[in-house]
Amino acid sequence: MPALTITSPDDPRIADYRALTDVELRTKWEPPNGLFIAEGELVIQRALRAGYELRSALVDQKRADQLTGLPPETPLYTAPAPVLESITGFHVHRGILASFHRRALTPLPELLANAKRIAVLEDLNTHTNLGALFRSAAALGIDAVVLSPSCADPLYRRAVRVSMGEVFAIPYAKSDDWPRTLTAIRDAGFTLLALTPADDAIPLQQLTPAQRARPALLLGAEGPGLTPHALLTSDARVSIPMQNGVDSLNVATAAAIAFWEICR
Repeated sequence: MPALTITSPDDPRIADYRALTDVELRTKWEPPNGLFIAEGELVIQRALRAGYELRSALVDQKRADQLTGLPPETPLYTAPAPVLESITGFHVHRGILASFHRRALTPLPELLANAKRIAVLEDLNTHTNLGALFRSAAALGIDAVVLSPSCADPLYRRAVRVSMGEVFAIPYAKSDDWPRTLTAIRDAGFTLLALTPADDAIPLQQLTPAQRARPALLLGAEGPGLTPHALLTSDARVSIPMQNGVDSLNVATAAAIAFWEICR
């Protein structure tokens, strides 16, 4: 389809891309409308390879020829940089955006049946941390991710961008019955390992072969960490040994270290 030029930020054809920096607005717009936004050619190509259906693309006029390999029926919109910024609310330095249809999430029983090592995230509500965590999970051997109801959306633009599209590589499920989901994970044969700096936590490298067989690594939000119920439900509390009086790490960094250790 020939590129269609957008001259006004109020053009109804590009409603998918409005106010991309407004988290509250995007949260109310994207999941209910079954869409998500990908930014940058690499991320867009990864979404296509993962089988997500493209709705449309919006490109800086100067980069109209850069985005290739789109399905021929896909609407391709171009706009001058100032108009693009007015639409999205920020300077799109990559110059390329695309809107995709979401897919139904994998049911939790199916996800657990097909995984050997999983991450379980409780109340992790920062998109950048979530995106970084998914990237590490894909790189280091985690098979799937389970999210508590209040976790951030893995398909929010910033999470997708920080993950470099690896959110498309890891199946995930979102719990609608927390914290009972933790019991369901244990019943599926996983060992719940709660990552915590608590004094009674055992160092990760001391995990037994049995604890490593089907690990479910529990991670909480920055600051509060895991809830008391999650800690009580876990089979073991584990920690990353630290030095120089440092008591904790950024959750995405801690997750990457823990993923490497339990998957090695």
